[in-house]
Amino acid sequence: MIELTDLRKTFGTVKAVDGVSFTARDGEITGLLGPNGAGKTTTLRMLYTLMKPETGHISVDGVDITRDPDSARRKLGVLPDARGLYKRLTARENIEYFGRLHGLDEATLKQRTDALIRSLAIEDIAGRRTEGFSNGQRVKTAIARALVHDPRNVLLDEPTNGLDVMATRALRKFMLQLRAEGRCVLFSSHIMQEVAALCDRIVVIAKGRVVAQGTADELRALTGEANLEDAFVKVIGSEEGLSL
Repeated sequence: MIELTDLRKTFGTVKAVDGVSFTARDGEITGLLGPNGAGKTTTLRMLYTLMKPETGHISVDGVDITRDPDSARRKLGVLPDARGLYKRLTARENIEYFGRLHGLDEATLKQRTDALIRSLAIEDIAGRRTEGFSNGQRVKTAIARALVHDPRNVLLDEPTNGLDVMATRALRKFMLQLRAEGRCVLFSSHIMQEVAALCDRIVVIAKGRVVAQGTADELRALTGEANLEDAFVKVIGSEEGLSL
C-alpha cells in the first residue's frame, strides 16, 4: 500500500505539486488522471525518490521513504517516463542486470527473468539488443526490468504512451494480472478510456492539486455527469475541488 499526505513541490514560482494526498491500496489499480502538466509525473518522481518533497509524507508498505529510502525502493517497481534501456544489452541482459543490482541470486534471477519474458510475450526479442526496438518492445522490457525483484507496489508513468493498439491491449492485460496477484498498481494517464477500463479508484489531479477522487461511478455521481469524460472536464475546472 502507498500513502501520500500533503505533498508539495515547487520549481521557482510554479507550484508543480500543491498538497497532494491519496492512498493506493493492495489488490487495486489506482489511476492518476489529469491533463499534461497537472503534476502527475512530479508526484510519481517524489514517490520513487527521484525528487524530494518540500513538505509532506510518503510511505510504502509502512516504510517512510524519507527516513529509509533504500527499503522503500526495494518495495517499488518503477516504469518512469524515461524508459532508459541500455541499448547495447539484449532485453534479457537489461532485465538480469537490474536483478543483480537488487541482489538476486542467479537461480532466482533466471526463474524470474524467464517468467517475466513469458508473461510479457517477449520471447522473440529477449536475445536481441534493445537498440532499434519499437516503443512497445522498449516498454515491455522496461516493465520486466522494473519487476524482476518481485515488488508488491508497481508505479507506471503513462505506460501506454505511444504504443500501438495491440501493444496497448497486451499491457492492459498485464496490469490486470498484476492486480489479480494482489499487488498495488499506481499509474498515470491522460487517456480517459484507459482509466475507466482499468482503475478501481481514480485520483484526478489538476494544477498540482487533487480535485476529485473515487471510483468511476462515484465521480460520475459526484458531478452529475453520465460519462467519465464529462465528469473529468467538470472537476478539473472546479475551483474548490471535489472528494469522496
